[in-house]
Amino acid sequence: MVSFPPGFQWGVSTSAHQFEGGNVHNQWHEWEARGRIRSGDKCGFACNWWHEAEEDLDRAHDLGLNVMRLSLEWSRLEPKPGKWDKAAARRYREIFKAVRSRGMRIFTSLHHFTHPLWFEYKGAFTSKEGPKLFNYFAERVITEFGDLCTDWVTFNEPNVYAAFGYMFGEFPPGRINDLQAGMAALIGAHRAHALAYDTIHRLQSDAGVGIAVNYVVFRAATASLSDRMLARVYDAAFNRSTLSFLKTGSMPGTMSVLAGRVPEAVGKIDFIGLNIYNRLHVRWPKAQDKAGGIFVPPDVPQGDHGVELPYGEAFPDGVIPAVEVYSELKKPIYILENGVPDRTDRIRPWVIVKTLQNISDLIQRGYDIRGYFHWSLVDNFEWNEGWKLRFGLFEVDPRTQKRSPRLSARLYRDIVTQNAISDATLEHFGKLPATKNGSSVAP
Repeated sequence: MVSFPPGFQWGVSTSAHQFEGGNVHNQWHEWEARGRIRSGDKCGFACNWWHEAEEDLDRAHDLGLNVMRLSLEWSRLEPKPGKWDKAAARRYREIFKAVRSRGMRIFTSLHHFTHPLWFEYKGAFTSKEGPKLFNYFAERVITEFGDLCTDWVTFNEPNVYAAFGYMFGEFPPGRINDLQAGMAALIGAHRAHALAYDTIHRLQSDAGVGIAVNYVVFRAATASLSDRMLARVYDAAFNRSTLSFLKTGSMPGTMSVLAGRVPEAVGKIDFIGLNIYNRLHVRWPKAQDKAGGIFVPPDVPQGDHGVELPYGEAFPDGVIPAVEVYSELKKPIYILENGVPDRTDRIRPWVIVKTLQNISDLIQRGYDIRGYFHWSLVDNFEWNEGWKLRFGLFEVDPRTQKRSPRLSARLYRDIVTQNAISDATLEHFGKLPATKNGSSVAP
């Protein structure tokens, strides 16, 4: 039996654009209109949460969850600069009240990869004005919804936002190898976090304010010095940038020379959110290697394959170094996202059980982990991959919006309601299932 502390927070994470549908005023809608969604899918109604979120909230309640992570779509609430959409605010209040009435606490993200198109045209977080405009939004949000929520995630994965938008060209604005802009975006996001942190605490004395970081394990492909050095560079730049900003106000190590400082970010954190999914392998890149030496071996555990590239190695042990590293902040830790894209539910049960077993072990070792949020409740529109990657405990048919529970939904419900993993569950799901060829890779 693997048990969890009384009051442990069991939840799922979601985001506005991926679940609500109909968000036509943000930069991701323009990205889609330009044909940049790799799968060719259209977001459309997504999971239709804007109209029928309550039905899925019933499903969350039936799983026994006591917390739900949502995000607010800035472009819905402020489609034009300074113009607040009261109808959108009323709908968000309805959704928030629906979560509360089902006995679930709310964690609200203010920025989950999307923002108004007008903000993008101003340069977003690369501009000097960007953090202040975000802070104005945060102030209005707390004024509007502070009676329903006290747990705030200012920014979701600033490391992904900067890297994918300005270095790899995978997210809007789609720049490639623009190091200067990427650093400016990363700096701007943390400056925005610091401003919002102060604003939220000024308006809400009992608020808890955090930030969510995507943590990826980078493994050197060989013992060569070049591979090991490159893996360390990726780890420092991607995994530890937020940690360093919160501790010292600058990027880690020699990277501080390349980036500006954010001294106002030091200590501005009440909790840290960790989003943990996979492990990537690193080798010194050869000519024409567009991936910068990052790859996924074909024989490692994997879920769904992306349109062009593998998603990554499913790696439940990744939670261990992530927690160990970010415990340096000496703040409560929430695993705000964890899961695997797995349409047929081949390895998701193993990922859930093994990750939670690791979390329990970490708690026993004295680490202050307060909760686990699975990504996600239902299949969602997965950014550039559209409906190609399926993360849900419940399967979604985008055409009919029909939901069907996967085995993992029942498994998660059993763990949540018991606040423990039974010996029988550990025996059945604690080991990686093998396919006919002896591995557990995507078909």
